[in-house]
Amino acid sequence: MITATATATEMQNNFGRYLNLVMSGQEIIVTKNGREVGRFIPKDAAVSYLTDSLTGILKEDYDLDEVKAESMRAKYGSVD
Repeated sequence: MITATATATEMQNNFGRYLNLVMSGQEIIVTKNGREVGRFIPKDAAVSYLTDSLTGILKEDYDLDEVKAESMRAKYGSVD
């Protein structure tokens, strides 16, 4: 993914241009006063960022009900 940088003022004044860049698959890093404050990314990339951040966190055999039960046991003792 190609990345570009734009100030908040540039984004405001040229939103259509940056929207077209994002629609073509580019990522725009938005800065304000020299600091990165946000990213303007294609819709499909948002899902990729989320799944990439979860990789390795959840076990393959993740069972939500078991996790809830473990949490209850830890908080209240035996719940059986």
